Amino acid sequence: MRVALVYDRLNKIGGAEKVLLAFHDLFPDADWYTSFWDPATAPFSRTWRVHHFPFLHHHHEWFPFLMPFIFEAYDLSSYDLVISIGSAESKGIITKPSSYHLHYCLTPTRYLYSHADEYLDNPLYRFVAKYLRFWDQVASSRPDKMIAISTQVKNRIKKYYNRDSEVIFPPVDTQRFALTDKPSIQRANPQNRRFADLPDKYFLTVSRLVPYKRIDILIRAFNQMPDRHLVVVGTGSELARLKRLSRPNTHFVGYVSDVDLPAYYQHALAFLQANEEDFGISMVEAQAAGTPVIAYQKGGASDIVIDQITGLLLPDNKVKSVVAAIDNFGQIAFDRGACRQNAKRFDLNKWNQQLTKILRKYDRN
Repeated sequence: MRVALVYDRLNKIGGAEKVLLAFHDLFPDADWYTSFWDPATAPFSRTWRVHHFPFLHHHHEWFPFLMPFIFEAYDLSSYDLVISIGSAESKGIITKPSSYHLHYCLTPTRYLYSHADEYLDNPLYRFVAKYLRFWDQVASSRPDKMIAISTQVKNRIKKYYNRDSEVIFPPVDTQRFALTDKPSIQRANPQNRRFADLPDKYFLTVSRLVPYKRIDILIRAFNQMPDRHLVVVGTGSELARLKRLSRPNTHFVGYVSDVDLPAYYQHALAFLQANEEDFGISMVEAQAAGTPVIAYQKGGASDIVIDQITGLLLPDNKVKSVVAAIDNFGQIAFDRGACRQNAKRFDLNKWNQQLTKILRKYDRN
């Protein structure tokens, strides 16, 4: 069986890219199709067989009008199984009638629907949005089956595409984050000086530092709590602005390797999530490490966090709500074992089993 995997663009590292790695492990011999590819900023894909549009590597936001043409131009007639993964145009590829097209939907196209107001300030998007929305509706009818990554995404698929879908949560290697007996983060990796510079007690967030992640909300909250510490793991376009906004009790550690990351989760008092996530893999990683999560309840957090048991769900993502939750946090004795048990619902092995079950149905048909 010949398999093709399709993704919107391969030019960054984030939560969605961890899903791509799981698909690659499941289909190591598959061909990949995408629009923009930059192996320098997506190093995990360097050894993959990637088909992409030549000369395009960066600034995909400048070329939204090209995306339909790029994906429709690919000839996928030689493949028996095509799996598109994405939150934008990848579902619009054209397959032969005998091929099975499965779409793993990270969310319906964000800049056209759920978050359109944030993007339509851009004159280019306003100009092409009507055309792109029409094409996106046509593209949404092409997959034989849609899978949603969360309840929130399932509801959006129904609302915007009028299609039913099945929820299969994204995969997390929960064992990698399992709590160890390391007594302090300083001893977790004494060669890494960044550990030694951290406070003994801190709250944590792990994220790309881009505007929609709303890290500024967390920083503003900790500006009001100078006796508490926030550790920010990640890099991005917002880094300089966020540093200017912060006070000394916010600690930016930048990029952290996969080897070191579990220790940051394991020794945090709690993990913080301020924005509405389509799912939120970092929240699952925190739970797998035995760490409670304080998160805005809208979106994937409502699937992941059991309120008052494995964390706290906030009714909104305002600064005052974050401050109130952290003040209340110390009054609740969270069971780290319950957090780890909760994370098992999202384990990589379970994801493999669920996806394989769907593909077996396709084989029988």
